[in-house]
Amino acid sequence: MNFEHLIQINDLNNPLTETLTRPQIWAGLLHRVEDATPFLPGLESCTIVERHADYLLRELNFGAAIIRDRVTLAHEHWVRFEIEANAEHAGGSLTITIEEPEVGALFLRFTYATGFAANPNSEERAYIDYVKSAYQQSDLDCVRILRTLAAQGSLQ
Repeated sequence: MNFEHLIQINDLNNPLTETLTRPQIWAGLLHRVEDATPFLPGLESCTIVERHADYLLRELNFGAAIIRDRVTLAHEHWVRFEIEANAEHAGGSLTITIEEPEVGALFLRFTYATGFAANPNSEERAYIDYVKSAYQQSDLDCVRILRTLAAQGSLQ
């Protein structure tokens, strides 16, 4: 299943919406890389297993399931999480891209690629809309957490 959507961060036409900068959004995404626990419900711990110049490996402990992922980054542009397939998880990827179609008009694009419901005859196909909705809600929660961190002064 491939799925992507866009979430507006700054609404230049609404002065009541707190404006975030690209560096603040990037700092928030780095928070998610370093410790995903506030961003993923049910996640008990997030451990950096290896750090390399161009990527890092993490272990995500959900209690009953341990998931490993590889995180790559393009400074202030995008972050990609590539989940290793195992018995508990089919694997896949999430790329979060910062987009700025005009100065100050910032968006986050969330792009998912998974093996979920890849077989057209799979019973999983009945759940595609539910999974997409869950991804979208999780991403709205991510933006909410980024805004909370910014309001607390944690994204300097």
